[in-house]
Amino acid sequence: MYRFFVEPSQIQDKRIIITGSDFNHIKNVLRMKTGEEIAVSNGVDHREYRCGIEEYTEDEVICALRFIKEDGVELPSKIYLFQGLPKADKMELVIQKAIELGAYEVIPVAAKRCVVKLDEKKAAAKINRWQGIAEAAAKQSKRGVIPTVHSVMNMQEAIEYAQNMDVRLIPYELAQDMRRTKEIIESVRPGGSIAVFIGPEGGFEESEIEEAVKAGIEPITLGKRILRTETAGLAVLSWLMYQLES
Repeated sequence: MYRFFVEPSQIQDKRIIITGSDFNHIKNVLRMKTGEEIAVSNGVDHREYRCGIEEYTEDEVICALRFIKEDGVELPSKIYLFQGLPKADKMELVIQKAIELGAYEVIPVAAKRCVVKLDEKKAAAKINRWQGIAEAAAKQSKRGVIPTVHSVMNMQEAIEYAQNMDVRLIPYELAQDMRRTKEIIESVRPGGSIAVFIGPEGGFEESEIEEAVKAGIEPITLGKRILRTETAGLAVLSWLMYQLES
């Protein structure tokens, strides 16, 4: 079933109005007919509104509400992925898969070892593209919200942004004791906020790790193998998803 996001104001009692690019997609790309069912979310209350296409106007799809599915698909905790900017188009993969795994927000981090350097103009264009990928991934995985891709931060800004989050982790290749990692993951409980810091290719510099530790962020090991930057965050998100939903 196809899923679309609307503003809360577009849900009017038992009618739902779809406009803009989604109108074009439904009518001209999917060529959906009246009577066919779609799922709609407003990105606020985590409900899924099931509705049937009633009619097309010049620029709107008018749908009739059939029922509301109350049980949400969102994780019971908000996970913030602080991802060191990787090379090439790896960030697109990270964002797509992180959204599928339940990340609430993705924050690109311009760490010291990042090869990619974005000026203000390029950064704005990248964020727009990344946000589009996040929205597409949210629709595909039937999320109740469209997670935000934040503007690029440096490491100090990222640490400050995460300072009030309940659990703050930074995988580090020199960290040891997998039992400690297991204890931390198993201690995570619903209702909190979780920050996960992932370094770029080459990892974080020692000074960045020291800065993070000083701020109370805990280094953890992900095992005996060195994971690529596009793999490490997804591994942690998978563990957290399992813990929060089991």
